[in-house]
Amino acid sequence: MRDLPPDLERLRVLETWLLLSLDRVREQIAAVERGARQHRAPASPAGPPRAGLPPAGSPGPPTPAWGIADAGVGIPAREVHRGDCWARGAALRPVSAEEARTALAEGVQACEVCRPDRVLIP
Repeated sequence: MRDLPPDLERLRVLETWLLLSLDRVREQIAAVERGARQHRAPASPAGPPRAGLPPAGSPGPPTPAWGIADAGVGIPAREVHRGDCWARGAALRPVSAEEARTALAEGVQACEVCRPDRVLIP
């Protein structure tokens, strides 16, 4: 390699510096791994409860079979969705299949991704 010094003394200095740097990097890796293991440990019951959030590790609310969500940017619109639709947004209001059918019959738009109208309207 052309970017290294040609004499043994400077090569040994460089080797020592690299070994010390490698040791520091390995120590930092070990510290980060220890921290990651501690974060994965079960939460202490002594901590304050998180307002409005389920306990860590608990399943969230069940996914509804059907729902109606507000959609549209600038112009409010409602859409009927399957509960597991990825395009449903965060504010899906769970409804029964009958309520979803009624909404579709009254002109509420069906989601173009999950197409609940194909299942709910014969």
